[in-house]
Amino acid sequence: MKRFAPPLVFALLAWPATAAAPPFDTPAPVAYMIDLSSDAVLYSKDADRRMPPASMAKMMTVYVAFDMIKKGELKLDKQFNVRPETWKRWHGPAAGSTMFLSTGENVSVDNLLKGIVTLSGNDACVVLAEGISGTEEAFVQRMNQQAKRIGLRNSQFGNSNGWPDEGRTYVTARDLATLAKATIEDFPDLYKRFYSLKEFTWGKTLDSGTDITQANRDPLLGRVAGADGLKTGHTDEAGYGFTGSAEQGGRRLVMVVAGLTSFNARISESVKFMDWGFHAWTTKPLFTKGKHVDVAEVQEGAAATVGLVAPRNLAVTLPGGSAGNMQVKIVYNGPIKAPIKAGDHIADLVVTTPDTPPQTMPLVAETDVAAAGFFGRIWAGLRSLVGA
Repeated sequence: MKRFAPPLVFALLAWPATAAAPPFDTPAPVAYMIDLSSDAVLYSKDADRRMPPASMAKMMTVYVAFDMIKKGELKLDKQFNVRPETWKRWHGPAAGSTMFLSTGENVSVDNLLKGIVTLSGNDACVVLAEGISGTEEAFVQRMNQQAKRIGLRNSQFGNSNGWPDEGRTYVTARDLATLAKATIEDFPDLYKRFYSLKEFTWGKTLDSGTDITQANRDPLLGRVAGADGLKTGHTDEAGYGFTGSAEQGGRRLVMVVAGLTSFNARISESVKFMDWGFHAWTTKPLFTKGKHVDVAEVQEGAAATVGLVAPRNLAVTLPGGSAGNMQVKIVYNGPIKAPIKAGDHIADLVVTTPDTPPQTMPLVAETDVAAAGFFGRIWAGLRSLVGA
């Protein structure tokens, strides 16, 4: 049964009485933006359209590798060999973006990840995939399993690098934002290490043997304060796209644009979109990380209730100059059955304002609650009979 705790009402009386969602327009056929401080959707334009991701699919390859590294299943200094067949397939102008790997060389996971994220190397993706799973096809199964686990509802991966594959690989802008959010929140140290490099050097030119240095194509780096990722993509089929993120003043935004017609349009629209997100919207802090918010009822537990706390700093996102009041409700399916572990996501904070759709944020258990013993269950049953 869905339970609602008594609503908490926050007055913003110092703010003007009227405001509307800030206007924004973009020639990008697909665009989407969320504020990770509140999980508020700030903009959505055809966000659930299935589309080819081009190299933005590489974020899923990187996520799989990051997850294995975090679990200790993969080491950054692990060396993978560039198979001659792989080199031949992904060498030359018809093979798209490349890290300029050489046939037969051994390359560390660390350098392959830099080649994927910074250089968008199609060759680096396949070498990493084959090194981890034996074949690219087996690695793609991992990609799709992880995609399902983290909540990508309308996406599928048919290869490791986003190369056109007759429609087997597709994503949505909403799913790309979900993937970006999961990468940032699940692997903060690895995200910082790999996603904001401005350039990377690998390989040598054939004529003079000069080192090859390529710049990161991220259109926000150096143009928007706090920009630190994620991934561009381009094919004739997909057009120019970008999934990006930036953090300013503790507030992090994730944006997606897709289907743009030129490299320069991707730069200008990405910068304009992110600037709008930071300047046209503001956040109002609600609860700091670890703050006790309320309690929820517990069924068949050693305690009748469990505290609810904020797992991170929680805030509501509002248009600049927003309206006067917002209502904050706690919602959970309850009573919540024991046992419960501290940190379990067991309830949600739902914020409603006059100017925005409801914003939903997680609340977690403050403490462990063990299952009640035999006599405890009898006592709980008697209490429920008498309405205590």
